[in-house]
Amino acid sequence: MLFQQIATSIAAQTEGGHEELAPLWAEPWVFGIVMFAFLLVLMFVTLSYTNLGNRHEAVEEHSDPHRQHPNKHTHGQGH
Repeated sequence: MLFQQIATSIAAQTEGGHEELAPLWAEPWVFGIVMFAFLLVLMFVTLSYTNLGNRHEAVEEHSDPHRQHPNKHTHGQGH
């Protein structure tokens, strides 16, 4: 029943004639270049954060028994 209603609705929309496309304020290739440039800028911003982990030496995490979610990866060795 629902499929028949959907099919009827689609058939009614396609028989109505050709709709005119919405006007664009620039050529279609301009949108592609602008989007490519935007994503390129985002890529460089992302790459600029790749060295943040290398600024300081890694510090061992101390075992705090009062922490709400203690680190279970030490398997009792850090007490």
